[in-house]
Amino acid sequence: MRKRTDWVIGAVAGAVLAAAGITAAVASDSSGSSGSDGSAESARTPSNTSADAGFARDMSVHHQQAVEMSYVVRDRTENEEIRRLAYDIAQTQANQRGMMLGWLDLWELPKVSPGDPMEWMDMAGAPSPGDGSLMPGMATNAEMRRLGELNGKQAEIFYLKLMTAHHKGGIHMAEGCVERCAVPVEKRLAQGMVESQESEVELMADLLRARGAKP
Repeated sequence: MRKRTDWVIGAVAGAVLAAAGITAAVASDSSGSSGSDGSAESARTPSNTSADAGFARDMSVHHQQAVEMSYVVRDRTENEEIRRLAYDIAQTQANQRGMMLGWLDLWELPKVSPGDPMEWMDMAGAPSPGDGSLMPGMATNAEMRRLGELNGKQAEIFYLKLMTAHHKGGIHMAEGCVERCAVPVEKRLAQGMVESQESEVELMADLLRARGAKP
């Protein structure tokens, strides 16, 4: 097996590149046009309690666990199909996390929520957080420990089930941003998350069935 550091280096490098590339796009979306008073629309910079800021903060936390979960299963199985899926999820979500943290820096907003997670959106229809879970879809500390204790097919099945729930919670949150966020580039990122994670949920259902497990 490749060492975990190979994955970490790749994820960090991708996140740095993604974060470096977002400043111009977000600045253009947030303040590139003129308002009715002739000034740049700097007033469109999201507030600390806005959906834009809330989504960037909460999804960054949500993504971080998906990256960690993928690193764990990568070391618990030799199956290349699962390792490839885990690698793709880790790379994608590390890059997106870098973008969202970059936006918070650009907006000069704190990366820690001033209130409870997901206060910025209506929780109606959201998957219920598990006991000890910070947000819908997130694994508990006990589940993360168990994943780190399993091997082979058992680890693969548990990872797929955890990540399916994780994606469903993330999809609900991303749909909330599509409805509530004001910065166009962030809304586009959220819509892309919905589409890619729905596709991965379908793939993981197939992988679970192939292992004799129910989605």
